Amino acid sequence: MTKLRISCAVGDYDRTRPLATGAVQIDGVDPVFALLEPEEMFFRAFRHVEFDVSELSLSSFSVRTARGDCPYVGVPVFLSRAFRHTSIHIRTDRGIKSPADLKGRRVGTPEFQLTACVWVRALLEDEYGVKPSDVTWVQGGIEDPGRPEKIALDLPGVRIERAPEGATLSQMLADGEIDAMVSPRAPSCWDRGDPNIGWLFPDPTAAAKDYFRRTGIFPIMHLLGVRRELAEAHPWLPATLLKAFTESKAVAIRKLSDTSATKVTLPFVEEQLHAARALMGEDYWAYGLEAARKTLDSFLHHHHAQGLSPRRLKPEDLFAPSTFEVMKI
Repeated sequence: MTKLRISCAVGDYDRTRPLATGAVQIDGVDPVFALLEPEEMFFRAFRHVEFDVSELSLSSFSVRTARGDCPYVGVPVFLSRAFRHTSIHIRTDRGIKSPADLKGRRVGTPEFQLTACVWVRALLEDEYGVKPSDVTWVQGGIEDPGRPEKIALDLPGVRIERAPEGATLSQMLADGEIDAMVSPRAPSCWDRGDPNIGWLFPDPTAAAKDYFRRTGIFPIMHLLGVRRELAEAHPWLPATLLKAFTESKAVAIRKLSDTSATKVTLPFVEEQLHAARALMGEDYWAYGLEAARKTLDSFLHHHHAQGLSPRRLKPEDLFAPSTFEVMKI
């Protein structure tokens, strides 16, 4: 039997590695994997549709889906999830003691539409009453000057400035030209230990756990996408990918649970795994539409309210219908 040859771009994660190594097979598919960083994957996927299957930014995907011009159809495989309380860095010498103190401030952001930034703005508004319009956003590259928005946006009521030519957000934060920065990556000035740079939340883990206990939301960053024309030509493919990626994640978690020899170069893995399951349940990193419905609905509400999607999407609008349900024995 001839298998379907496809290109597949994903991050190099424990949950994707069994697929990339061939330890887990995709039924009927002969995949060629490219293990890439998110910025490169998303740029190539949305600008040039280079991959048959790709990990995608949830926000960029939602923008294009709401516009009706997305070249990919989604599969409810959530390859990246993260609480973003660590994504807000501040100048510690500006009197910013609480999230409400960000009102009226100049805050850097690499791209307004980045998924992590959408979640941070949702967090600030829902939990602390800081609206996107309360802040002046300064858009530019974190470490490289001249970073553009991947997707053109029209955001009435939101103040966005471009970073000066040749400037990076990390350096602007270090020099005090912005008061804070929201981004999925920490700025290098933080990594260097600049004494004037700190987290907005002094104990972000405690803040994130409290947020989850109250909301039940574990933010989704990335999903899996299949080229729309490929999914239409092979309607079995989206559900097959969901099955294979779910199996790959299960392999990764079994390895993580094997404490005879730690699979991650980090102490306290066993304790952290136990704590995550106690707080979030056995399947704490769930795939599938229904398991993620509440989280997706919250994201899509804010995505539309922030002016990023021209219509209010429903979770079902994101995915191939064949992935709405899975077989149970």
